[in-house]
Amino acid sequence: MSQHILFDDIDEPGLATLQVYERRGGYSSLRRALQMSREEVLQNLLDSGLRGRGGAGFAMGRKASFLPKGTMDKYLVCNADESEPGTFKDRELMQKSPHMLIEGMVIAAYAADANRSFIYIRGEYELQADILEAAIAQAREAGYLGERILGSELSLSLVLHRGAGAYICGEETGLLDSLEGKRGNPRLKPPFPANQGLYQGPTLINNVETLATVPHIIRMGGENYAKIGTESSTGTKLVSVSGNVQSPGNFEITLGTPAREIIYDLAGGPFPGREIRFWFPGGSSSPVLLPEDLDLAYDFNTLAQAGSMLGSGAIIVVDDSVPVIDVALKLAKFYKHESCGKCTPCREGTNWTVKMLERLETGEATPMDLDIIASVQQQIMGNCLCVLGDAMAMPLGSMVARFRGEFEQHIEEARFRAGLGAPPEPSEVEIAGVGN
Repeated sequence: MSQHILFDDIDEPGLATLQVYERRGGYSSLRRALQMSREEVLQNLLDSGLRGRGGAGFAMGRKASFLPKGTMDKYLVCNADESEPGTFKDRELMQKSPHMLIEGMVIAAYAADANRSFIYIRGEYELQADILEAAIAQAREAGYLGERILGSELSLSLVLHRGAGAYICGEETGLLDSLEGKRGNPRLKPPFPANQGLYQGPTLINNVETLATVPHIIRMGGENYAKIGTESSTGTKLVSVSGNVQSPGNFEITLGTPAREIIYDLAGGPFPGREIRFWFPGGSSSPVLLPEDLDLAYDFNTLAQAGSMLGSGAIIVVDDSVPVIDVALKLAKFYKHESCGKCTPCREGTNWTVKMLERLETGEATPMDLDIIASVQQQIMGNCLCVLGDAMAMPLGSMVARFRGEFEQHIEEARFRAGLGAPPEPSEVEIAGVGN
């Protein structure tokens, strides 16, 4: 089921300008919030049940409540380093409605008692960064940023910081190190950013979609927002659908909508004559699901119970024209390249995974190598400083487990091509026409 909140008239001409945004009611939620106490605004965020839309799915209101009280500098950081493969929703929000994000950040800063804020945007988003720079200047000139905003006691600075295109800087502590001018490496936790984050001060970090939702929660009221979606996954969600579908794009859905409805009704389903082999429900770092899982409700808890995760809300569809080994190798190479190398399980695990998958391609591998690959993924998971290692290990481990027969068939074929084995028997995969 589709319900538009964030994408309501998102394509209206000029929405990126302050004039059009205000004409549509923009910044009225900020005015309403400033007439409330900080505690009331925070309570609305708690009542809404809004869970972080960046991947972890942690309750935004609870995270904001963790910041300590006191007169020290407190920081709000927007994670706009949208680098998870398959995810492109935040880009559209920033490009078409930057003031929605800015308004959400000011309200969130008020709730968390933060006085300094930053948007960390990935380096490749040059157009979106330029649009945000212009919107920030407009908001500052209109009195929505700066000292004593709209005559209230709230003062907030906002700085846009352009990253250099590193996937690891999407991890919140790696982002903080990069924002401080250091190499983007993840930090050991605890301490957590809420207590010791940017410049060692209390820091609230949320992604673009999460913060852009805040004005709508204040407008609707937290309890009314919580009535949308499911009890544990409230509200709407922006979903980026890509891969082997006829109409890829961003779609706003009510959480709890069946995945089949998203892929087939909104994204057009696979091309004629093709069938879905598997799909990533939450970006390339989520364990893959099968066609029989398409009727699952698309929400945080249901996907977790199915052995995967909603993640960043990026559905990648793979049809029966694509060999599983190709997807696995491409995915492993990406995470090997993006590993910062700070911790051994990720640095060595991603490297050896690529090497072993390449052995499958050259005919040097045996079925025993699949057991080693699966074992390496198990050794990576839960043993890294951040989740980058897990981001490769979870989907790759799930592919080996679910498609072991196809991997073994590929090994036989590669060994025969290399002159190391007998001709392989035709498999069910070949009979079905996969790869043709």
